[in-house]
Amino acid sequence: MKYTPLSKTLFERNRKAFSAKMKPNSIALFHANEIVNNNADGAYRFVQDSNMYYLSGIDQEEVILLLFPDAPKDDWKEVLFIRNTNEHIQQWEGWKYSKEEAKEASGVETVYFYSQFQEMLHAMIPYFDGVYIDINEQDRSSHYTFSAAHRFAELFRNRFPAHQIYRSAPILRALRMIKQAEELIQIETACQITEKAFRRILSFVEPGLYEYEIEAEIIHEFLRNRATGPAFETIVASGKNACVLHYILNNAQCQSGDLLLMDFGAEYGHYSADMTRTIPVNGRFSDRQKDVYNAVLRVMQQAKQKLVPGNHYEEYHEEVGGLMQEELLSLGLLTKEDITKAKEGKKPYKKYYMHGTSHHLGLDTHDEADKYATFREGMVFTCEPGIYIPEEAIGIRLENDILIREDGPLDLMATIPIEVIEIETLMAEKAQKTIK
Repeated sequence: MKYTPLSKTLFERNRKAFSAKMKPNSIALFHANEIVNNNADGAYRFVQDSNMYYLSGIDQEEVILLLFPDAPKDDWKEVLFIRNTNEHIQQWEGWKYSKEEAKEASGVETVYFYSQFQEMLHAMIPYFDGVYIDINEQDRSSHYTFSAAHRFAELFRNRFPAHQIYRSAPILRALRMIKQAEELIQIETACQITEKAFRRILSFVEPGLYEYEIEAEIIHEFLRNRATGPAFETIVASGKNACVLHYILNNAQCQSGDLLLMDFGAEYGHYSADMTRTIPVNGRFSDRQKDVYNAVLRVMQQAKQKLVPGNHYEEYHEEVGGLMQEELLSLGLLTKEDITKAKEGKKPYKKYYMHGTSHHLGLDTHDEADKYATFREGMVFTCEPGIYIPEEAIGIRLENDILIREDGPLDLMATIPIEVIEIETLMAEKAQKTIK
């Protein structure tokens, strides 16, 4: 593995917390993600299901975790089923977990091979009343995948209609929102790698480069620092492309006078960082660019201070919207008349700032969470205001990752350059070295 694995004590703690929320006489099943073909005999890079990793620490395909807290036999309470490797698999694919290695990584004492799952489940059927199924319920996802969990639920309903099926998502949503010490270390490491990539970019960017060349520098720095890779599709958007929120073509040439918006983050040990910076391609902001940039930065700095225990997601976004509205008035992008004549329910600032300010961060970039839950210590949020003016080819977004604490928010990216003077100075150092 590229990353240093976490101690099994975290996964033991997570299973215990999940089991405590289960109904009496029930089991819970968690399936690893599957290998997905792209074309011919090719396959996409395997990415483990976040909930499977959260509960087991196992980073491999063909794995099932079974929890049965009220089992009549102790060796049924937690059972892990792993892929049965052999010489052929080892020759063509390399290392896979042995039973002993899976036990050590997960803390699960009872480990069987994947092929033995149906036999074990059949033996348990008379002794439980329902089963928890882990289905992706992420409300931001518009893509539906018929997963191993779906297939199991369909077969189970047909074969055992008297048993109940329960949802794992509400339990995991509540648990995963609060980050533990071990998780925060992984997130902080991902942030540190992300910082290295950004500093590399500051000494690299100049007019004439293509966006994909800049993306390549980012990925280079990720991989050389033991990141799995990017936590999400890297956005490198110059000029008017920066006004496209999820621009990932990354194929335009950067021109002198353009701004360059970069939204990227490293993934380390399954945990994500998520950062956005906007810099001038030629190393100097114009007066107008600087005014808009500083407006976004002021909103960000004020918004961060609102990420505190007791606040609420919708109220927080309303408050940040009000801050942005004032900045847009100062920039001449909105008028008082725009605001007073706006129809009920319409927010004039959304013409230039159309997305939310924050989302939960953790095992996933848009992490599993209840966005209507009261903010609590241990939650990690992004903070990412932006202003987008297509008619001026100006798109500016700034984003850091923030840990909510009782004694005030902690900016996990506080050391990453963000002030205008920092950006221009670091880019000028590169220019001076080039002249010499």
